[in-house]
Amino acid sequence: MLFIERMDHTVKKLRSQSANILTIGNMGFGGASVMAALNGAFSYSVLFIFVAAFLDRFDGIVARKFNQESELGKQLDSMSDIISFGVAPAILLYELVLRDFGITGMVFTVFYIASGAFRLARFNISESNGYFTGLPITAAGTVVTLSFFGLSVFPPVFYMFLFIICSLLMVSTFTLKKI
Repeated sequence: MLFIERMDHTVKKLRSQSANILTIGNMGFGGASVMAALNGAFSYSVLFIFVAAFLDRFDGIVARKFNQESELGKQLDSMSDIISFGVAPAILLYELVLRDFGITGMVFTVFYIASGAFRLARFNISESNGYFTGLPITAAGTVVTLSFFGLSVFPPVFYMFLFIICSLLMVSTFTLKKI
């Protein structure tokens, strides 16, 4: 009987943290993507970013379904997003393309990451009104990651412009309706 009560208690605790578990999974795959890129496993890096995006898509849905929305979850989600859609795509393309531009490549990479962090911080302090202000970092990170598939098509300088455009769109003040 004690075992069943313990098991029931554990299952209830896991269920109450299911959204945060998905968010931490998002963060874990973002971190794995960074490590894969630093070790030259670029295809795995891309795969890990897309797995992180999948988990990110569902953590909010699970939180709303189980009524688990919290400030902790919101902050944890932002930290996961900066890793998975800011740092991971930036390191991936830095290692593949922007490293060849020396200090300029570093500056563009850091500017992209800093713009993503600014975008997330602004989102966290704003009131929810059904609209995003600026391009969400998840969208920017997806675009940057998808550009991996254009390496044989686009010249290296394209990626510098891509970083600047995504960065400026993230910090801009235009609004997009949430879907």
